[in-house]
Amino acid sequence: MITIALKLEMLIDEYLPRLNVLNDTEFVYKSSPEKWSKKEITGHLIDSAQNNIRRLIVAQYDEYVSITYDQDKWVAINDYQHQPLQNVVQLWYLLNKQMVSILKNTSNEMAHCISGSAPGNTIEWLASDYIKHLVHHIHQVLNLEPMPYP
Repeated sequence: MITIALKLEMLIDEYLPRLNVLNDTEFVYKSSPEKWSKKEITGHLIDSAQNNIRRLIVAQYDEYVSITYDQDKWVAINDYQHQPLQNVVQLWYLLNKQMVSILKNTSNEMAHCISGSAPGNTIEWLASDYIKHLVHHIHQVLNLEPMPYP
């Protein structure tokens, strides 16, 4: 799990300076009312981090964990669109730093436990999938080369 933790840490440390220089005008722009702005996409990543932190922890002591969430409702209720840009970016960063800490403290034995998030998925798989999801959306926010996410 150390390798996955270090990869996540490297990515968030690489992306943070790029996120910190975005201006609020570009960050709140919505191409249509039903689409998320870049601020809301970053908020979605905050929600994803919160839910995945819970999955990573609970899966290590409860074999029957099922943590799901309605992503659209989480983004709407958290109202990221109207939060200060710096708060959204900082929260994203701090939650991911916490995930790095959890991953560094997850034993290799635990990493192969079933996460409960989907049948047959291990904690290690969940952490790797989370990184793919994060990169996919951060590339959208930063206008980088699109990264497909299954």
